[in-house]
Amino acid sequence: MLKQLYIKNFTLIDELDMNFHGGFSVITGETGAGKSIILGAIGLLLGQRADAKSIKQGTEKCIIEAHFDLSRYQLEPFFEQNEVEYDATDTIVRRELTAVGKSRAFINDTPVALSVLKDLGERLVDVHSQHQNLLLNKQDFQLSVVDVIAGCEKENEAYRHAFAHYQEATRRLEAMREEVEQARQNTDFLQFQYDELSAARLIDGEQEELEQRADTMTHAEDIKSALYEAEQTLTGDEGSVVSSLRKAAAALRAVEHVCPGAPELAERMESSYIELKDVAQEVSSKLEDVDFDPSELDAVNSRLDKIYDLQKKYHAETVAQLLTRQAEIQAQLSAIENGDEALADLERRVADARQSASIQADVLTKKRRKAAIAIEKQMQSHLVPLGMPSVRFQVSIEPLPELGRSGRDRVSFLFSANASTPLQPVSQVASGGEIARVMLSLKAMISGAVKLPTIIFDEIDTGVSGKIAEQMAKMMAEMGANDRQVISITHLPQIAALGSTHYKVYKEETPQGTKSHMVMLTETERVEEIAQMLSGSAVTDAAIQHARELLRFDISIPGNS
Repeated sequence: MLKQLYIKNFTLIDELDMNFHGGFSVITGETGAGKSIILGAIGLLLGQRADAKSIKQGTEKCIIEAHFDLSRYQLEPFFEQNEVEYDATDTIVRRELTAVGKSRAFINDTPVALSVLKDLGERLVDVHSQHQNLLLNKQDFQLSVVDVIAGCEKENEAYRHAFAHYQEATRRLEAMREEVEQARQNTDFLQFQYDELSAARLIDGEQEELEQRADTMTHAEDIKSALYEAEQTLTGDEGSVVSSLRKAAAALRAVEHVCPGAPELAERMESSYIELKDVAQEVSSKLEDVDFDPSELDAVNSRLDKIYDLQKKYHAETVAQLLTRQAEIQAQLSAIENGDEALADLERRVADARQSASIQADVLTKKRRKAAIAIEKQMQSHLVPLGMPSVRFQVSIEPLPELGRSGRDRVSFLFSANASTPLQPVSQVASGGEIARVMLSLKAMISGAVKLPTIIFDEIDTGVSGKIAEQMAKMMAEMGANDRQVISITHLPQIAALGSTHYKVYKEETPQGTKSHMVMLTETERVEEIAQMLSGSAVTDAAIQHARELLRFDISIPGNS
């Protein structure tokens, strides 16, 4: 329930601080006095988009704040989910706008995203304005009304889960069909690619080995010349290193008994002699192995050219990548061969998923049809006292050709205000006043099912007057008596008179410009306000008396007799 509304620097409002009460309240005021401004401020608290132009000229920041009592509405899980402190008796919602276009939202002084504020707002306040009557044109709205009255939340959740599974299975099947079809169109090309790569008999690592062999054979003469020179230096007939080292070691051995340190030097030379002799033998062996064979080089280069061509063709950098591509093509060919089996498996899964979704849709349909009967009876009981004694209201539920996101049902509200007129879609045959009464009746049912803390009707009385307006007021008063707060913005005295609390919005011309104000009226002020609504600017004694009768109390007003 809305307990308090504070507005500062919002369009024509300098500052407004107003307390609200439970039950049925009314707001009146001349056209243009600022009622829409107050609704706009409440809309911002409910998460609507902000416009910097809404800030009062000459000010830097606009603040809109409301206090709510949520103790009867079990909203604690929402606060826990969004990590916001919960205060059942005084939940504070605040919106701040700056002249530079920045907007901030708070719940109990905790900054929150606008989406969180909007989510909470939908649980706190339902604002019904005239444009919402257009919802009667939309089948989604009509279906949602039936679901709310039927209490289908769990069934809808179960269906949405099953339908999502069905959609996913269908998507996978279509993707597989497309993939298999494309693959089949490319079968010959894929087979050619696989045969080409397979015939190449590629071996991982061979490219590096072949490149090394080609490089060696290309430089065979240089290698052979270097090895020959090394061999001659080590073991040649004239002053070879190995022979000279052996002689040097023998010379040291000849004097080792008279020269200190000679044995150690001789031993080191002998060790080096053995190592160099071994090196000389290895060089000699490599020299014998070096043999330039042009035909072998041609074969190596031919193999490398084949590898390079395949790499260019398949956009690969290594033989390993070519082998990977070969395996991929083989898998695609296998998939083509097994495509029918895979498609059949997916088709079975789609059928199973559709069956599960269809079962859940049937559960929804059954519950909706049961609720439709109750809705028809309640609408009849609501609309007859609202000046439509011959009204007929029917909830038509027809099957859709395919499952949809809300099940298999097409819901339409059919309406006839006269016994002789056939039932037709309500949006096509109902007048403005009839649509207002239909919407009020629907809201009365929805409010009983949803338990919204606060409902605001913005001129729902459009197109009605007299006794019908009084009956509409009684219906709103009954809604407000069931642990709810109902606020009606109205131009009709019959509705204004039945409010337990009466607020007036008016504007004032000042040197600083036009300003809007809102006040809660006393009983005396209510008589004056309703009398003015009855007779216009010139309040007559008859209007005063009529106002008293509407308010069902009698008080004297100074200056009137």
